[in-house]
Amino acid sequence: MTDEKNAGPDERLSYEQARAELATVVERLETGGTSLEESLALWERGEKLAEVCQHWLDGARARIDAARRQPDA
Repeated sequence: MTDEKNAGPDERLSYEQARAELATVVERLETGGTSLEESLALWERGEKLAEVCQHWLDGARARIDAARRQPDA
């Protein structure tokens, strides 16, 4: 992730936290009953959370790829 003191609030979320909140956002959107403005805000929040999750997954993939390139000890 980024330097903790320069990170925004979303960037400090763990993968699990971001994924759990994203699931809640999706559930609220699927359930409906929110105003257009609330739905748009939820959608935007979901997009940010998805970016956080993708960032964590990309980092994990890079670590796995690096470990695979290491010669056997």
